[in-house]
Amino acid sequence: MKAFKAYDIRGIYNEDFNKDDAYKIGYFLPELLQADNVLVGRDVRVSSDEIFENLAQGIIDSGANVYNIGISTTPMVYYITAKHNFAASVQITASHNSREYNGMKISKSNALPVGYDTGLKKLLEMIQTRDIVIADKKGKIVDYKVKGEYVEFLKTYVQDYSNLKMAVDCSNGMAGLLIKKFLGKKPVYLYEDMDGSFPNHEPNPLIEENVADLKKTVLSKKCDIGIIFDGDADRVMFVDEKGKFISPDLIIGFMAHYFLEKEKGAVLEDIRTSKAVKEYVEKLGGKMHTWRVGRAYATPKLREINGIYGGELAGHYYFRDFFYSDSGILASLIVLNLLSRFKKEGKTMSEIISNISKYANSGEINFKIEQKQEATEALKDYFVTEEEPMEILDFDGYRIEFKNWWFNVRPSNTEPYLRLLVEADNKEILKERTKDIKTILKKFK
Repeated sequence: MKAFKAYDIRGIYNEDFNKDDAYKIGYFLPELLQADNVLVGRDVRVSSDEIFENLAQGIIDSGANVYNIGISTTPMVYYITAKHNFAASVQITASHNSREYNGMKISKSNALPVGYDTGLKKLLEMIQTRDIVIADKKGKIVDYKVKGEYVEFLKTYVQDYSNLKMAVDCSNGMAGLLIKKFLGKKPVYLYEDMDGSFPNHEPNPLIEENVADLKKTVLSKKCDIGIIFDGDADRVMFVDEKGKFISPDLIIGFMAHYFLEKEKGAVLEDIRTSKAVKEYVEKLGGKMHTWRVGRAYATPKLREINGIYGGELAGHYYFRDFFYSDSGILASLIVLNLLSRFKKEGKTMSEIISNISKYANSGEINFKIEQKQEATEALKDYFVTEEEPMEILDFDGYRIEFKNWWFNVRPSNTEPYLRLLVEADNKEILKERTKDIKTILKKFK
């Protein structure tokens, strides 16, 4: 089964996994996580209902109960998992992937993620080697109505946004289920209807063409900010009043005004984050910790360091007061709270971000390379030999920092790609070093 990945179960439905696999996952999951009750939510992808039916049947046949919350955002599942003390939960979703994909995000007690190294590998072994014996006493499906409770929690973050004009792109995904309950009818909404065929654009805000309509709307409607969610609403990204996409790592610095002005403490970033973010956060009294990419690593790490909040270049933002988990809607409310305050002081989103961003940055560049490890080591060996590094981080590929530039190279966990990010003091150094790296990587194509 190809769908078992580093962070979750995900793939093209009926190619990488099918309904029989969903049944087996459901059957063995309660044993894996020692759970008598499994919380299950799902998105609106075309295949989600069929996956739910088979997953739920597997859970029931094992003797455990299904607590069905129905159509939901992924963060809603995280919240209810932790708040209601479930030992296991599943959100059926393929997040930002295109319509033919689906999958499952599995969590255990306290909404801690179950990744390949923390349970999915064992689950796959159970599926491949064990027989199914239907329990003498089957479980049951419980219709679990908790959406109202989750909405009330998020409403505690809502402030007065009457001075803001905003555009919101729900990507035909799960944000459309809830967002109007917090922002009302005033924003200009794009693609708010939930539609698992994603007729307008793929639900991945990191791809430039998917943000094009939001940028145009922000400019034409003279908005202060544009907000775009991914398919399951665990990620969010922003466009400033000039129609410029804001690199999601810079929002970690922006949020420091919300959190660190109240309480000094630890903040988490991923290994790809701009050096400018650490400088900005620490200037406001935070202590930055750098760690691996992905929720499977970020949530446990934020808990370990008792961090106040954290974020990733991919648009995930994690919060101590949200059980160390990520929520796109919660992140958007925090950003709007700050922007409303700053607008009253005469500051725009672009002005604030420009105060954070100091360096020339390549953004993430992908290279299709099968020999990912060899290419990674070649880059490290070349630049460490050529120039004395100031710091080397080696827990997610390499992040190697020099006096006036740094780069991160890391292999994709799910695709034959090598991912590169380069940052430098100015555009000239950035161009030169990026060219050097590309020359080395050409040998591995």
